[in-house]
Amino acid sequence: MLKDLIGGIWRHVPRSLRRLTMRVTHARFTVTAAAIVVDTQGRVLLLKHRFRPGTGWGIPGGFIDAGEQPDEAVKRELREEVGLELAGVEVVTTRTFEKPRQIEIVFRCRPAGDASPQSIEIRKASWFAIDSLPEGLPADQRQLLTDTLTDGVKLVV
Repeated sequence: MLKDLIGGIWRHVPRSLRRLTMRVTHARFTVTAAAIVVDTQGRVLLLKHRFRPGTGWGIPGGFIDAGEQPDEAVKRELREEVGLELAGVEVVTTRTFEKPRQIEIVFRCRPAGDASPQSIEIRKASWFAIDSLPEGLPADQRQLLTDTLTDGVKLVV
């Protein structure tokens, strides 16, 4: 009975106040799209970023713009950062991070062309075999690549 009363009151609260209440009481996240780009030799594309901490090495990706679909965002990011077109884009997994509050949608893709830095953000774009990833690659990304590209024995291409 009490729940019905509260529900009835809530439905009559102005929409703007309901939205404000939801914004204040629920966590907010940024959403990013990341690409595990695998070439025909089974190598993965990694970018050396100027502004990332540590060595700067990491998987490519970036923020999803308002109204943009995640697969289009990952294609745009690769085009902007290294001039690379992507084919065969498919969702591999999603990850959440507490700091920063972020949700990441991870795609596995095939390259359709060559990658070379196009943005001031990127120092270098290089292809790596799964067993020779660069030193300083964040541990979570190393694990993500290993889990995505191998089935324990055989490289999945």
